[in-house]
Amino acid sequence: MDTLNETLSHDVISSDRVEGTTVYNDAGDKLGSIDYLVIDKRSGRVRYAALEFGGFLGMGTNRYPVPWSLLEYNTERGGYVVPIDKETLDGAPRYEEGRRPDYDDEYGRTVYDYYGVGW
Repeated sequence: MDTLNETLSHDVISSDRVEGTTVYNDAGDKLGSIDYLVIDKRSGRVRYAALEFGGFLGMGTNRYPVPWSLLEYNTERGGYVVPIDKETLDGAPRYEEGRRPDYDDEYGRTVYDYYGVGW
C-alpha cells in the first residue's frame, strides 16, 4: 500500500511521520517544523509538539512547546497550521536545543496559559 495515501486516508499517524513536518500560521507563513512530540504517559494524550524555529542552517534553533490542540493538519499545505503569528511565537515559552525543561504540570500550565488554551 502507498504510505502517503495511507497517511492521508486515516485519522492516525505514527510519530516518525509527524517529526519534521512543517508548521504554518494562518497567513501561510512557515513558522518552523515539528522536532518531537511530548506525550502524557498516563493518558496517552499528546500534550505538545516541540516546534523547531529560528537559527541559521539548523544551528542555534530554539524549541517552542505548542499545545497539540492548536495544530490542525492541512492536506493542501502538507503540514500543520496553527493560529499563531510570528510575533506571538517570539514571546512564547522556549528553550534551546538539547536543554529540555521538566514537563511537569506547572510548566504545562505556563505553556497552555500563554496560548490561552485550557489545561
